[in-house]
Amino acid sequence: MPSEFTGKHVTVAGLGVSGVPAAKVLLGLGAHVTVVNDGDDERARTQAAELESLGATVRLGDGDTLPEGTELIVTAPGWKPTKPLFTAAGQAGVPVWGDVELAWRLRGLDGRKAAPWLAVTGTNGKTTTVQMLASILKAAGLRTAAVGNIGVSLLDTVTGDTEYDVLAVELSSYQLHWAPSLRAHSAAVLNLAPDHLDWHGSMEAYAADKGRIYEGNRVACVYNVADKATEELVRAADVEEGCRAVGFTLGTPGPSQLGVVEGLLVDRAFVEDRQKNAQELAEVSDVNPPAPHNIANALAAAGLARAFGVSAAAVRDGLRAFTPDAHRIAHVADVDGVAYVDDSKATNTHATEASLAAYESIVWIAGGLAKGATFDELVVGAAKRLRGAVLIGADRALIREALARHAPEVPVVDLDRTDTGAMLQAVQEARRLARPGDTVLLAPACASMDMFTNYNQRGDAFAQAVRELGA
Repeated sequence: MPSEFTGKHVTVAGLGVSGVPAAKVLLGLGAHVTVVNDGDDERARTQAAELESLGATVRLGDGDTLPEGTELIVTAPGWKPTKPLFTAAGQAGVPVWGDVELAWRLRGLDGRKAAPWLAVTGTNGKTTTVQMLASILKAAGLRTAAVGNIGVSLLDTVTGDTEYDVLAVELSSYQLHWAPSLRAHSAAVLNLAPDHLDWHGSMEAYAADKGRIYEGNRVACVYNVADKATEELVRAADVEEGCRAVGFTLGTPGPSQLGVVEGLLVDRAFVEDRQKNAQELAEVSDVNPPAPHNIANALAAAGLARAFGVSAAAVRDGLRAFTPDAHRIAHVADVDGVAYVDDSKATNTHATEASLAAYESIVWIAGGLAKGATFDELVVGAAKRLRGAVLIGADRALIREALARHAPEVPVVDLDRTDTGAMLQAVQEARRLARPGDTVLLAPACASMDMFTNYNQRGDAFAQAVRELGA
């Protein structure tokens, strides 16, 4: 039992998917655990009863007051740094960790091998890239798992019974903010665009938290050649001696880069004499789906895998074996020569920009909760590809106004309803606008909660509406 936690007074901030496992692990390590939580609903009371039966003290309805005697706070990643609890902790000299930081410090518990982490962050594409990476590592015969922000607890993974050779770790900006000592084997920042600025306070603070993923990297810092902000984060990072900057690009790669040449994914970073040589890794057609931003995801995953010593054949086999999650550029059906594609996961403008770039002639279904976003730049970039647009959701007027300013020739259907049945009407209107060879693309650029439980339900509604067209 690690002595640093035995008898220590630890406050766990927040119940839920991270707080409950953290409290259980800390109790098992002999800590005195107090859990604080803002909510006091039925679910919270059920969780509280379970933790109290294990020896924790639980305080519901007050997540702002620092419990007396606290020596350490372990927080849920979503709790804002400006919360009074953390202000009080700072004044008292109490450190604040996230569950990822706790997981990092508990690697190798009981003398077991501590698996190195290959870490991924970015505004968009994190989950897909981590899943691709795990598929490649498995193809290489390595014991691995895709964990972290993907929905699989890192804490449960590092304290569980299964031993791994390496972990493919997705990390959010929230998690990175609360993980000061994390040091990955290699890491990638896929892209940077404004997101979660209400939490971070500024784009600069958001970028700085993303950049923490590079701190202390041992082998490679993988960055996006097309996104200079990611390269700047590499330059600012304090890494171990010998760690290399490795770029990925959709163009022809230079030395120390991975890229695309005549339909092939190639490596000029992890080869002998990279000034003259390149290694074929896979064909573009091995990437599913072969949309530009997904090819970029594959190159980033390949870069991290190659940094870990994985063969080119395993990269190819892993990409071929990979199946993307639902609602990520998922082809639903072809009806009367028109393709219907569900990218409900495109909940911000950056993700939607990538989705729109994947098709030549589009009837765009968009709208929902804008989360403070503006749409002028998105529409300017996509205008020439738009056959028409169908707008739904609470903030659809913002997209309609951007279309009127920058693409006035594009026909727009504005559906003045926010019930879930609006999706069927939206698909019917999109069918009316579309011509053979077009793509009807659900890429909302907005969150879904004005009309749906989540983006999954929104995508399911779209798919069901498309199936009714073909019935």
